[in-house]
Amino acid sequence: MSNRNSQQNKQAARERLRAERERQAKKDRMRRQLFVGGAVVAVLAIAGGIGYAVTNMSSDNPNQKWRAAAEKKTFAKPANATGSQGTTVVIGDKKAKNTLHVYEDMRCPVCAQFEKFTGPTVLKDIKDGTYKAQFTMGTFLDDNKQQPGAGSKNALSALGAALNVSPQAFLDYKEALYAPKNHPEETDDAFADDQKLIDVAQQVKELKGNTGFEKAVKNGTYDRWALAMSKSFNDTKDVDATPSFKMNGKKLMVGQNPPMTPEQFTPLVKQELKK
Repeated sequence: MSNRNSQQNKQAARERLRAERERQAKKDRMRRQLFVGGAVVAVLAIAGGIGYAVTNMSSDNPNQKWRAAAEKKTFAKPANATGSQGTTVVIGDKKAKNTLHVYEDMRCPVCAQFEKFTGPTVLKDIKDGTYKAQFTMGTFLDDNKQQPGAGSKNALSALGAALNVSPQAFLDYKEALYAPKNHPEETDDAFADDQKLIDVAQQVKELKGNTGFEKAVKNGTYDRWALAMSKSFNDTKDVDATPSFKMNGKKLMVGQNPPMTPEQFTPLVKQELKK
C-alpha cells in the first residue's frame, strides 16, 4: 500500500467520521426543536381552549341565552293572549265576524315595508271593526346562516311584554319597531340588544317610562312565550314566508307575492269579505 493510498484512506475515514457527527448533531437539534415547538403548540392550544371557554362564559352569548330560555321552568303568558301557551293573539272587536291573520318576523325587511305602506290601513280597519286581527310571529330569520342572530326572538319577547300592558301597546310598539327610523337592516341584529328595544319603547305612550315593561324585557320574562309563538308559526304548514296574510283562512296573494300596498291589499280584503 503506497503512502499516498494510506493518507487518502485516513483522510476519507476522518471525513466519514465528521459527516456522521454532523448528521447526529443535526438530528439532535431537530429533536430539541420538535420538542420545544410541540410544547409551545400544546401551551397555545391549552391557552386558546381556556380563552375560548372564558369568552363563552363571560360573553353575552345569544344562543346560550335562548337555550337557557327553552329550559326555564317558569312559563309566563302575556295578558291579553289566549290558548294553552298564550300564543293566540287576537286584537280588535270580538264581535267582528271576519279575521285577518298576520304572519310576520320582527327582523323581516319586507314586513317593515308592508307596515310602512299598509300598516295604517290595517290599524284603521281593526279600529273600524272591519275585521279583528290575529298575529302569529316567526323568528326564522335568526336561523339564517348568513346573518344568524337573536333579534327576532328578543323583539318578540319584548312584544309579549307590550301585550301584557295592553293590546294597543302591542300594536303601537310593533308599529314603532317596524318604523324606518328604528328598524335595522336584515344583516344588523340590533334587536338582540335589550336597550335598543327599551329605547324604541319610549316612542310608545303606554310604554314610555314603564318600569314593569322594562323589567320584563331585561329579565326575559316572555322569552319562553316567544319560543312557543315561534313554534306556532313553524307549525303553520301553508305559511313559509313573511309577511303572509289570510282573511278568514284564505291566503291573500298578488300572483306569487303578498299584497304590499293599500291598492293591492284593500281590494283583496273586500273580495274575501263579500264571500
